[in-house]
Amino acid sequence: MSFDLKFGHVGIFVTDIARMEDFYTRFMGLTVTDRGDLPHVSLVFLSSDPNEHHQFVLATGRPADIDFNVINQLSFRVGGLKDLKTVYSALGDEPVSDIAPVNHGATWALYFRDPEGNRIELYCDSPWYVQQPQREILDLSLSDDAIIAETEALCRTLPGFQPMSDWKANIATKMAAN
Repeated sequence: MSFDLKFGHVGIFVTDIARMEDFYTRFMGLTVTDRGDLPHVSLVFLSSDPNEHHQFVLATGRPADIDFNVINQLSFRVGGLKDLKTVYSALGDEPVSDIAPVNHGATWALYFRDPEGNRIELYCDSPWYVQQPQREILDLSLSDDAIIAETEALCRTLPGFQPMSDWKANIATKMAAN
């Protein structure tokens, strides 16, 4: 069976929808595109793309006393290292925890937990591909040129090293064959 499939959006249950809406609009920069109520649930629809009615949905109903969160992470692409550095410097004033800048070789990422403990990843691509998982500390106090040079040196020592453009061409061929 073959059909065109693209990821559309994700929704999460929250305990305090107003607090979460504030965080995702004010800090993360998403825009509320709709809101409404169904029996037993209130919904807030958010997006960062005018071509997508919603990319993210907040829904009431998450129990406050739940011990395990089935969400591994919510990942958002940013424009580049400058954006990661901007967010990193602004996180100190936010109700977040577990802030961790990470170099995956293929991407540079910033992880943290939102006000209800959901793990967020903000990331941007590097010019290289290396086999994943890969996780090294990322020093966002370095210049962009220094981060790029350190990442290239690291990637050259790791399995699968190649320019990201080559990896994308290879994976596009593989997907087309499926």
